Amino acid sequence: MLHDSAMTDMLMPQSEVSSNIARIRLAAGSFQGCILYFLYHASRNQIWPATDSAIFAPLLLIFGFIPIIFISGLGHLTSRVLQRWLVLATAIVAGLGFYDVWRAGGLHDLETGFSVAQSMHFPTLPMVIAIASGLFIAHALILAAAHDKRYIANYPSYFETAWKLLIQISFSVLFLITLWLVLWLGAALFMLVKLDFLKTLLQESWFAIPVTISAFSFAIHITDVRPAIVRGIRNLLLVLLSWILPVAVLIVGGFLLSLAFTGLTPLWGTRYATTILLGTAALLIILINATFQNGEVSADIARLLRSNARIAAFLLLPITTIAIYSLSLRVQEYGWTNDRITAASCLIIAACYTLGYVWAALQKHGWLISIPNVNIATAFIVLGVLTALFTPLADPARLSVAHQLNRLKDGRISASQFDFDYLKFNGARYGITALQQLGTVTKGADAATIREKSRLALQKANRWIQPAPQKITATDLHANILFWTDTTTPPDSFFDQDWHDARTWQLPSCMKQEDKKCDAYLIDFTHDNKPEILLIGNTPGTGATIFTQNGQQKWVVLSVLPYYIAGCDALRLQLRQGNYQLLTPPLDNIQIGDQLITLTAANSTNTCIKK
Repeated sequence: MLHDSAMTDMLMPQSEVSSNIARIRLAAGSFQGCILYFLYHASRNQIWPATDSAIFAPLLLIFGFIPIIFISGLGHLTSRVLQRWLVLATAIVAGLGFYDVWRAGGLHDLETGFSVAQSMHFPTLPMVIAIASGLFIAHALILAAAHDKRYIANYPSYFETAWKLLIQISFSVLFLITLWLVLWLGAALFMLVKLDFLKTLLQESWFAIPVTISAFSFAIHITDVRPAIVRGIRNLLLVLLSWILPVAVLIVGGFLLSLAFTGLTPLWGTRYATTILLGTAALLIILINATFQNGEVSADIARLLRSNARIAAFLLLPITTIAIYSLSLRVQEYGWTNDRITAASCLIIAACYTLGYVWAALQKHGWLISIPNVNIATAFIVLGVLTALFTPLADPARLSVAHQLNRLKDGRISASQFDFDYLKFNGARYGITALQQLGTVTKGADAATIREKSRLALQKANRWIQPAPQKITATDLHANILFWTDTTTPPDSFFDQDWHDARTWQLPSCMKQEDKKCDAYLIDFTHDNKPEILLIGNTPGTGATIFTQNGQQKWVVLSVLPYYIAGCDALRLQLRQGNYQLLTPPLDNIQIGDQLITLTAANSTNTCIKK
């Protein structure tokens, strides 16, 4: 508990928002709109501060978020507490904005040699989302504490405050959308009589930005002074959500039961099992809380909902456990990446909810009475996780780059298989630094390969632009292509032919790069007693192509196979065993005029079937 003087200082004495506060809020919104317009104008015209990323990005974040905190807190926090909170929030947002620019390479660094040519002016979307989420949670915690005059408020206060803020923001956005629809409708009406002044005005940034921000501030104020309306909307929404819980429990329970018959193997083949399971856990947590509400309405909750909420709490345990296991398998096989570190962070939060909710469900006295403590504690954990992820402490780019480099150094992955492009396009500043260091490697059998691939990755401006095809010789082709035949000798003419003038996009990677491998099969696709050559890349995305000889005895591309063929181990195994047959197409081709159109059945397989 706070001392009496501190408690009195945290809460404004008046119970209703005065008209004076309304004017201050509108003035703050107008000021915010003007500043944001200035920053937008600077960005469009490349004038200061847009020319200095270290200043521009933090300013954009500060004036994008801090005025909203001021508007929301005004009338609910005393000036002293509000000032301290604004100063702290400004420092945090500015620091995160500066780091966001620095990690993306937007600042020149004499040690690493970063160039300002690709300077980043705008904060990245993940950083904006993280700041918005963190400020929302922190602001709700502070408002609730001020309301209860305690450092740690009662759970009903947190519940009321968080839901009020969420509904305020949602309806303010809805208000903005409606306002602009009305404005554009007015512009359309005037255009009917050949008057375009309103349309021209709406397209002017000096008008649109300040008006939008001011209208948002006005909407925040209106929803703040009508708490009964906000509370009614919230209660209706929670009641509707709570009745979805039995459906979710039935579906999730059925899914878990089905695993007893199918096993977990089908999950790993999807490559996104962790994401789906995390989403499922999040849905159950939301629905449990929608049913539990502020913890003071348990007597009014239907018995069906009460029992399903308890069951849902138990269902979280296998869902979260399988998600953790799924992620661990991917990490063991491919190492840590940005996405996997982010997923692991989400799993930490999910585990906190899961263990807490299971503990609450096991308690026989009361109905999930421990959920308030779990939610409050997890809110602080979420703030800690967000802080770690978007600072050097646990930046996914820093951690993933370090782990991938260790895999390369320890020999867990060869230089030919290592994804150097990941360091360039996903490793942020840390990845660029790593590539520069790899470019100086002199020790080890793969030192030359590491230096060359690092150099090529640094030169790339786009992840999908591949380097120019290498000068693959006949010897390289012999090394890259393994023919699976016992009776027919692979034709030397195929290896001796110069493939550099061919359409490179049609060729498998094994014909363009030294480190790519293909399986080859001699199959008579054209039924002319002359076998064609089927090349299939050993790894996904490396291509699969059929070659035939034309009248001049030159090998040409007969057909390019679907993308999923390359790297499909099941298909490669069947081909090696000779378990295949040539079939007549299910549909005849059609020639319209001089153009031949090849028809493909609509239900044809477009994935690698693993059997």
